[in-house]
Amino acid sequence: MRTSYIWVAVTSATLLFTTGCDKKKGDTWDDNNTSMGSYKRAGQRVLWGDTATASVADTAQVEDLAFAAETEEFIPLKESDLKQQFSDMAIAQPKNSPGEEGSYLPGIDGFKIPTAALAAVFQTVHFDTDEHVVKKATDIQAITRMASYLKEHPKTSIFVSGNCDQRGPEAYNLALGTRRANAVRSMLVQKGANPEQIHTVSYGKEHLLEAANTPSAWAKNRRADFKIFQDR
Repeated sequence: MRTSYIWVAVTSATLLFTTGCDKKKGDTWDDNNTSMGSYKRAGQRVLWGDTATASVADTAQVEDLAFAAETEEFIPLKESDLKQQFSDMAIAQPKNSPGEEGSYLPGIDGFKIPTAALAAVFQTVHFDTDEHVVKKATDIQAITRMASYLKEHPKTSIFVSGNCDQRGPEAYNLALGTRRANAVRSMLVQKGANPEQIHTVSYGKEHLLEAANTPSAWAKNRRADFKIFQDR
């Protein structure tokens, strides 16, 4: 199955808010459609292997109950909130785009989920509701380890994927996922990593780890994950 993805350069943030675009493609959304009924699970896709947790129909039905079941406050950011302060993360995207003709990097399908020793370095980073700032000390320490590894291994490239829980519309979550991925990339660069090694993608709420509408499930879904490519 062909997998496509959205590059999330800083300058692309405003594109997530344009209207009149085409419908979704592959693993990510490229329009401003906010219909809960058009939401689809992606558990079996490339980034997460073959571990499907819920069907499209099941998830759509569960979503109808999502907001009624909430015990954690969810306050969607305004469009202006999502657009502002991107200057804080205004680090130029890599010149060498994965999968493009002439690039030594494969497409995102060629990047691998870290295993063994790499899994201990490139650990998932989590976020609070509606937040893109990394706050937990353990997550900051993890990012520091990643930056050190990238400095020591200049032929290693990574994809940082921004993910959200299932509450809220698609366009909102894609924008928030963009901010999360770019925030992690910015922190890696600030800690000494070469920005040319770090690529970003937003999956919004398309790659849930858990489909349950509970605070613990939401917390697991609000995250940044990593895929690795090592040019030998």
